[in-house]
Amino acid sequence: MNHIIYNILIPAIMPILFLNIAATPVEVLGCRNRGLIAFMIALISGLASLSAAIMAIRGRMRNDLDTIRWIITSLILVIPVIALIILA
Repeated sequence: MNHIIYNILIPAIMPILFLNIAATPVEVLGCRNRGLIAFMIALISGLASLSAAIMAIRGRMRNDLDTIRWIITSLILVIPVIALIILA
């Protein structure tokens, strides 16, 4: 159960946070602040996704069974980066 929390639910916070910022009206945060916050969330999420992918590659080289969880984590964390590219 802890693996589901650490590898799925906690990384899912980043896409939810990004989409909430993207859906916030411009009048609330302002255009520049909203863009900077969305960019920072996407940057942090992208770096975390890269580190999860590296963990998956290391596990794959060691024939570890937890590799699929790191791949899922990486795919969840890359959602804000893809959304930023599409929305920009």
